[in-house]
Amino acid sequence: MLEFLTLKPEAFGLDISDLSLKIIKLKKKGKFLDLVSLGEQEIKPGIIKAGEIQKEEDLVKIIREALSQVKGQAIRTKYVVTSLPEEKAFLQVIKMPTMSAEDLKSAVIYEAENYIPLPAQDVYLDSQIVPPVDHLKELDVLIAALPKKTIEPYVSCLKKAGLKPLSLEIESLAIARALVKDEVSTSPLLLIDLGATRTSFIIFSGRSVRFTSSIPVSSQIFTDIISKALNISFNEAEKLKIKNGLERKKGKREIFEALIPALTDLIQQIERCISYYHSHASFEHLPPNGKGITKVLLCGGGANLKGLPKLLSEELKIPVEIGNPWINILPESEKEKPELPFEKSLSYTTALGLALKGMKEK
Repeated sequence: MLEFLTLKPEAFGLDISDLSLKIIKLKKKGKFLDLVSLGEQEIKPGIIKAGEIQKEEDLVKIIREALSQVKGQAIRTKYVVTSLPEEKAFLQVIKMPTMSAEDLKSAVIYEAENYIPLPAQDVYLDSQIVPPVDHLKELDVLIAALPKKTIEPYVSCLKKAGLKPLSLEIESLAIARALVKDEVSTSPLLLIDLGATRTSFIIFSGRSVRFTSSIPVSSQIFTDIISKALNISFNEAEKLKIKNGLERKKGKREIFEALIPALTDLIQQIERCISYYHSHASFEHLPPNGKGITKVLLCGGGANLKGLPKLLSEELKIPVEIGNPWINILPESEKEKPELPFEKSLSYTTALGLALKGMKEK
C-alpha cells in the first residue's frame, strides 16, 4: 500500500515498531524463497511513542547501525519496504459498482471521505481492488489511510538513512501476507499479533484484510504483572514466564494466577472484536457457509507464552494455533531457518511479510 515508486528493483523488509527494528531480505530459491539477510536493533523507549516518531535523528542512527550489522549477506540495495504503525491506520473494505480503473480511482477518493474520520487533506489515502473468491456484481475495494503527520517522519528518516522507500505498508497487511497460505482464505480468520507494546487483531477473509483494531495489552505487560505479583525482577519474570507459561499444575500455577485478570481482559477484547465483525461484516464475498471466524492464528513474541493457544481455544470455542510466518516462503516441511528459529521468527512476522512484498514488487 501507499507506493511511492513504480520501479521494480530489489528490496528488503524493514519493520519499525516502538521498541525494536527488524530487517529481513529474501531471495528466490527454486520454487520457494530463502532468507539471506537478517537484522535486529533495540529502540530505546521515547524515540517512537505509540507509532509516532519523536526523535528522528536517533532513529536514523539506529537504522544505519542495524543495516551495518546484518547477519548473512550485506544489504546493498537502497530500496526498502517499511511498516507503518497499525494503531495510526484506518482500513476499510468498501463496495463500489463495476467501472473503469480511471473512474474508480476518483470515485474511491470521493467515497472514502464517508468512512475516514479525518479531513482528506490531512491523510495519505491508497486503495486496491480485492479479487473476489466468487464472481460478484460489485467490487470490493480496500481503502487505507494514515495521517500525513505520522507518515512524513518515517519517509524523512528512511531518506536520511540513505534508503529509498519502494513501498510503505500498514503492519496488518504484512502480517496477513506472511500468515495466510497463498493470501486467500474461504472462511474468515482472526490473526492476533501479540507484540511488546500492544496486541493487534486482524480479520482476514477471501483475499483481503477486512477489519483491524489494536489494544494496549502486550507481552511486556504480562511480564510486568508477574514481576510485581511475585516480587521479582523483570528479567527473572520473563525467564519464569517462558519456562512455566500458563502451567496450571500444583506448584507451578503462580504465573497463571498472576495473569488471570490480564488474560480475562484479552479474551473479552477478542470476543468483542469477533462480535463486532459478525454484526458489521458483509459476507457477499464468501461462499454461503463461510460466515463465522473459523480459526485464530497467533504471532508476535507474545505468542510463545506456553499454554496460551489451549487456553484461548477453550474460552473462545474456536481452534487457536500458532501461525506459521514461513508458510509462503519455505517448503511445507520447513518452519524455520538455522539463523532464525521458529519461536524467534514469530516476532519477525511483520518483517517477513514486508520482505515478501519486496520480492513481489520485482
